[in-house]
Amino acid sequence: MSTATLYDTDLYAWTQEQANLLRQGQLAQLDIANLVEEIEDMGKSQQRQLESRLVILLAHLLKWHYQPERRSRSWEATLRVQRIQLQKLLKQNPSLRAQLADFIADAYEQAINLAWAETGLDFDIFPALCPYTVQDVLDSAFFPEG
Repeated sequence: MSTATLYDTDLYAWTQEQANLLRQGQLAQLDIANLVEEIEDMGKSQQRQLESRLVILLAHLLKWHYQPERRSRSWEATLRVQRIQLQKLLKQNPSLRAQLADFIADAYEQAINLAWAETGLDFDIFPALCPYTVQDVLDSAFFPEG
C-alpha cells in the first residue's frame, strides 16, 4: 500500500510510518505533500483551540457584566478555568500572543451569540465591539461590573 493510500485509509498507521521514516533518515520515502498539510493543520488546531476558549471566556464575561443578579460560582469557575487554559496555551504557543487582539475581535461575535442565547437578554444590549482589552481577558482578577 502506498503512503498516500495509507494516509487516506489509516491516518494513525500513516503517522507511525512517517515518524519511522524520519527517524531512519529515509527522507525520499516521505509523503511530503500530506506531511506539509498535517503540520499546517497542527498549527491551525492550536489557533482553533485559542478561539474556542476565547468565545467561552468572552461570553461569560458578558454574562457576568450584563446579568449581575445571576452571577454564580459556576460562572466564576468557567472564567478562571478558561483563563488558566488560555495562559497555558499561550505559553506553549507564544507566537499566538502577538495576534491575541485580533483573535479576541474575531471570537467576540460568536461570544455575543452565545451570551444572547444563554441569558435571554436582547441582542442589542451587548456592545457591537468587544469592550474588554487583551489585559482584561487574561487578568484573573478582572470581573466586569454590571
